[in-house]
Amino acid sequence: MEAILFVLILIVIAIIWIVITFSDEIKSTKERDPAATSTFEILLTYAGLHALILHRIAQAIYRFKVPFFPRWLSQFNRWLTGIEIHPAATIGKGLFIDHGMGVVIGETTIIGDNVTLYQGVTLGGTGKEKGKRHPNIGDNVVIGAGAKVLGNITIGDNSYVGANAVVLRDVDPNSTVVGVPGRITKQDGKKIDTLLDHAHVLDPVRDKMNALKQRIEALEKAIKEK
Repeated sequence: MEAILFVLILIVIAIIWIVITFSDEIKSTKERDPAATSTFEILLTYAGLHALILHRIAQAIYRFKVPFFPRWLSQFNRWLTGIEIHPAATIGKGLFIDHGMGVVIGETTIIGDNVTLYQGVTLGGTGKEKGKRHPNIGDNVVIGAGAKVLGNITIGDNSYVGANAVVLRDVDPNSTVVGVPGRITKQDGKKIDTLLDHAHVLDPVRDKMNALKQRIEALEKAIKEK
């Protein structure tokens, strides 16, 4: 009976620690996911939060230069959540990983505050280079599903990377990036992810195609009139 009581006390202490330590992440999940109904639900069912908890533990062990175990824990984290985060990666407060399956965060990645990552995002390198080889992600950045941000580049604050974009160059703050390779377009210097409205981001490739289509239609009409 005493052993059971002791275990229950440890569980309660662990839950309190998680709620306090990860209060920013829990808050960001509530704000950005309309499906999140309660703190209790987030604690039990959100793989993104589970991945961050295990990452913080692995990172703390890694900083003590303990060999092997931090990497093993990160691989266990991948098996458990579908999210792979190298224990050396630096992550700010308020990160929200939505769904999360297939997310990869490389060793020298630096992520700012209040960032949102969707499933299938890769923050990786471009080859076998040494040293700083992974992206720097600014504050309040949203990276859409399947996007790849590769190399030692910087994504500026308040930027949006569209779904399936491949970004290989620096991105200025307050920008939208779409396409393969990623093309940059600004939205009046304003933050564009307020409503997380992925269906209405600016697409410079689509705009050029629409302009070309309109030009062709105008030329065809002019030819018919002659």
